[in-house]
Amino acid sequence: MTIVKDIEARGMHHCETTALGVLLRHEGLDLSEPMLFGLGSGLSFIYWDSKGMAFPFLGGRVKPFDLTRNLAARLGLTLTAKETTSPRKAWEDVAAPIDAGRPVGLQLDCYHLDYFRSKVHFGGHVVAMYGYDEHDVHLVDTDQQGGAVRTSRAGLALARAERGPMTARNRSFTITLPAHPLSWQDQIVPAIKDCADAFLAAPIANLGHRGIEKAGKQVPGWLLRAGEPRQDLPQAALLMEKGGTGGALFRALYRDFLDECTRLIDDGNLRAGHRLYAEAAVLWTDVSTLIAKAGESGDAGCLEQAGVILHDLSRIEKDAMQALRQL
Repeated sequence: MTIVKDIEARGMHHCETTALGVLLRHEGLDLSEPMLFGLGSGLSFIYWDSKGMAFPFLGGRVKPFDLTRNLAARLGLTLTAKETTSPRKAWEDVAAPIDAGRPVGLQLDCYHLDYFRSKVHFGGHVVAMYGYDEHDVHLVDTDQQGGAVRTSRAGLALARAERGPMTARNRSFTITLPAHPLSWQDQIVPAIKDCADAFLAAPIANLGHRGIEKAGKQVPGWLLRAGEPRQDLPQAALLMEKGGTGGALFRALYRDFLDECTRLIDDGNLRAGHRLYAEAAVLWTDVSTLIAKAGESGDAGCLEQAGVILHDLSRIEKDAMQALRQL
C-alpha cells in the first residue's frame, strides 16, 4: 500500500474546493472553503435546457476546473494538469505523484464511484487521491460523501474515462506553491472584481443575472416540462441545496467568502455586496423549497411563487455585483 503522509482528509461542502483544500494544505497553505471558492472567482449562474435533456439544469458556479485554473493563476501556483485517452497512462499520471509523496486531484464521473449512494452521472466531479493498493484507491471527497473514502481501482478507471457532458479525458492535476508565494490577501479584490465583471457581462441570456431572469420566466412551466414531475422537481431542488453547493446554489459559500473579506478589508461596497448575497442565499433556499413542494403536490402556484422570487434574485444579484466591481 502506498499512502501520502500528513494528509488532512477533511471533506468540505463542494467537491472542487474540497480537493483543492487537500492539495494546498499539503503544500502548506490552509485557506477556508469560502476563501478558496471566492479567490477562484467560482460564483456564476447558468440556466440550461435543450431538446436532448430530460430536465433543465440550474448551475451556480463556473465550469468544472475553471475554479482551479482561476485560483492557481491568482496565487501564482504551478498547476500541472494531464489528460490522456490511454488507461495505462492515466494510471501512471496519478500513481507517479503519489509514489513521490504528493496528493493528486482528479476530475471524473461520480456515477462509477463505489461509495456514492446516489447513482447519477456527473462528469464534473473532483476528488483528491492520496493513496492506493492492489485493489483500491484512497480519496478525499465532500463531507456529504464521507470525507476520507475508498473505491475500487476498476471503478475509478471507469469514472475517469467516462465520456459525456462536463467530462474530461482522465484529467489529473497537481499544485505546487512557488518559493515565495503571493499574498492571497492581496488577491481578494481582483478575484471579486473579475467574478463580478463576468457575471454582469455574460455573453448569452442563459448566464449571469440575465440567466436568473430567464429562470424566473421558465420555472413556472416546469410541471409541464417535466417527464416525471414528482421525481424531477424534488431532484432539481435537492441538487440546488445538497448537491455539493454548500446550500442556496453556492450563494451561501459566496456570502461566507464576502463575510470573511469584510473582516480583512474596510469597504462600503464590499459590505453592501455581502449584505445582498446574505439576502440572496435565503431566497435561493426558498426557491428550492417551493420547487420541491410543487413536485410533491403538483401545485403550479408554488412554481409561480418561485418565479417571482427568481425575478427578485436577478435584481438583487445584479445590484450586488455592481457594488462589488466598484471595489
